[in-house]
Amino acid sequence: KGKSLIFTAKTRLRKGAVKLRPVDFAERSGFIKGLVRKIIHDPGRGAPMCEVVFHDPYRYKLKKERWIAVEGLHTGQFVYCGSKAQLSVGNVMPLGKMPEGTVISMCEEKASDRGRLARASGCNCMVVG
Repeated sequence: KGKSLIFTAKTRLRKGAVKLRPVDFAERSGFIKGLVRKIIHDPGRGAPMCEVVFHDPYRYKLKKERWIAVEGLHTGQFVYCGSKAQLSVGNVMPLGKMPEGTVISMCEEKASDRGRLARASGCNCMVVG
């Protein structure tokens, strides 16, 4: 007996890991603007992914990030990451800046783990107290 070759997950077609931006000076002190380039399907994942492009604050180049696409996010939308970002669909901000009762997704469990909670399709968290 042993392992089978036909009943395996097709992992070679997956697009990549889904993570938030690493927190840097631009996010801690203000905000940084990104553009949603495309919304893509990832095999083996129920929720759609989006590709967000940011200007690198330190070098002349673009940084691509893959996030879980929340409901209401569309291509061509500007999203803002940082402590001074406004509360709207697609933006990333600290939990302390959000009012109580805010529905969020892709929340960090520990500081700077780049999003661990509520990442599946239809999942969300609510800010309490």
